[in-house]
Amino acid sequence: MKSITIKGSKRESVGKVATKALRNAGMVPCVIYGGDKPIHFSAEEKAFKNLVYTPNVYTASIDVDGQKIPAILQDIQFHPVSDRILHVDFYQLFDDKEITMNIPVKLVGKSKGVAIGGALRHNLRKMRVKALPANLPDFIEADITELEIGNKLYVTELKNDKYSILHPDNTVVAQVRMSRNASKAATQEAEA
Repeated sequence: MKSITIKGSKRESVGKVATKALRNAGMVPCVIYGGDKPIHFSAEEKAFKNLVYTPNVYTASIDVDGQKIPAILQDIQFHPVSDRILHVDFYQLFDDKEITMNIPVKLVGKSKGVAIGGALRHNLRKMRVKALPANLPDFIEADITELEIGNKLYVTELKNDKYSILHPDNTVVAQVRMSRNASKAATQEAEA
């Protein structure tokens, strides 16, 4: 999985006044959980652009005063009016400990049903996956080539040995439905 480096510096005080002063200086207060004790630090708001405002999923390599900590984005809080980042929570990664993440689903191939006028519906854009950090994929490929009108692609067809998918087996990832144009064409054929 791709990683983004975020440089930060440890926070001395953690109260309301210090946090407000940080935000006014264009910094974002952050915390890393999962280790022996939480690590409080601050980083520039611009550093989160590639991590937050993207459909892709990344791990973060957080550089806090020279100490690199691998982590994933756990939670983020935005200002209700200005949409600026108020606070970010990270969860520390360990090579031997499984984690759960939402991974994007990428549809590949040309569907037979769409070629004859069906409408493709992408029902599940992200899937909840549990795996060791080394086995986390950048995205999950879903091949829709064999889908005809009325067919569905289920989660069971995307199973992998490296990670486990945390959705019920009957969850639909994508489906090809009858479109208005296809139904009109079918009616005209029946009349002829």
